[in-house]
Amino acid sequence: MLSADYYLPSYGGECSSGSGKHPPRGDANAHRLSLENEIQVLRSRMEQLFLQENSFTSDNVIAISSLLDLKINEYMKGRRRKSE
Repeated sequence: MLSADYYLPSYGGECSSGSGKHPPRGDANAHRLSLENEIQVLRSRMEQLFLQENSFTSDNVIAISSLLDLKINEYMKGRRRKSE
C-alpha cells in the first residue's frame, strides 16, 4: 500500500498521513471508498485553487495535483489487485 505524508497550507496547514486516513487493510471496499472520497476532495480543492489563483502552475495547485496523482495511483493499484 502506498502511503505519503504531506503538508498543504491550503488545508489549514495541517500535516496529514495517507496511512492514517484509511480503514484497516482487511476491508478493501471501505479502503477503496475512502480513497474515492479523498480523491474527490482533493480534485475539488485543486479546482478551487485554480480558480482562485488562475494558474495551473502555482505552488499550491501543483502540490494538490501531485498528491492527487499519488492517490489516483494508489486507487488504481488497489483495483488491479482486486481483479487478479
